[in-house]
Amino acid sequence: MKITRLVTEVVRLPLPTPIPSARMTIQSADCVLVFLETDAGLIGEGMAFTLNGKRLALVESMIRSLEPLVLGIEPSMSGAFWRAAMGDVAFLGQRGLTVVGLSALDMALWDLRGKEAGMNISRLLGRCRDAMPAYRSGGLRLSLSIDELQREAASFVEQGFRAMKMSLGKPLAADDRARVAAVREAIGPNARLMADCNQQFSVAEAIRRGRTLEEFNLAWIEEPVPYHDHHGEAAVAAALDTPVASGESEYTRAGMLDMLRLRSADILMPDLQRMGGPTELLKVAHCAELANVPVSLHLFSEWSLALAGALPNAEVLEYMPWFSGLYTNRIELDGNGCVPLSDLPGWGFPFDPTAVARYRV
Repeated sequence: MKITRLVTEVVRLPLPTPIPSARMTIQSADCVLVFLETDAGLIGEGMAFTLNGKRLALVESMIRSLEPLVLGIEPSMSGAFWRAAMGDVAFLGQRGLTVVGLSALDMALWDLRGKEAGMNISRLLGRCRDAMPAYRSGGLRLSLSIDELQREAASFVEQGFRAMKMSLGKPLAADDRARVAAVREAIGPNARLMADCNQQFSVAEAIRRGRTLEEFNLAWIEEPVPYHDHHGEAAVAAALDTPVASGESEYTRAGMLDMLRLRSADILMPDLQRMGGPTELLKVAHCAELANVPVSLHLFSEWSLALAGALPNAEVLEYMPWFSGLYTNRIELDGNGCVPLSDLPGWGFPFDPTAVARYRV
């Protein structure tokens, strides 16, 4: 089986409610969908995305620029594609846009590998479990009042989640503490609660705020300082009893190895498109396992599920519903706050052609 054609589709997924964040108000997740057609009739699917459509045309152009490297190859040669693509983009750098572009193609190649074998990628890799614990992400934002925070947190519990993440970053540390206390009260002592700082603090401020929150038994504090300050992250991680999670903003093994060497995070958070697709993400996750560091994959919930299911050190799945409307099936929780792994071939969550047409730009 060989790849005969690359097709791309651009879609815009408006968020039900705009999300104010540290850097912008997020109004939409905009994607370049990738389809690799083959002479056997199978189609591999991948994607890359940006927020609010910014530089989406550049992402699509980057993907298309790698077309000569993927046409004519066998899906089982995804490792050869990855190596060739990284060499091809080296002049412009092996981080940022170049890596995002090759990630989408690598995702599609892996999807084809699973479909050709008739297996879900989790089984192709060697499954470690049949379900992954999941936490609800994308809610409990800074824009909500205390009462709104508690109502939303309670609604997540009612939906079956036993873990969730909230945002930190109010001007006063006392306000952040009050908000964490309110959410903890709403969900009870046994639910897992994570807190995301979105890279807003200095090292000293992150340590100061982190210490005021330790009584609430947070599962982790995420990205407390700018992501490139790995020495600063390491200082925060060393100073706090609460684990520090980080890594979603890093690219490929180069950035993650620096974090592992410095002990910058107690939990690594590799992102499928920033890592360079599953080929590189798996290498990073195995390196973390050697260092006795757990991982929690960032975003791409439907596809991260298959990879996490095959990683012994995968701790919890981030459930972010931004892309759920694109697929023919949806992530569903069992009665224990976990997501059962799919047994459908490939990623297990194929794009819905009707939804693609609805959201097409």
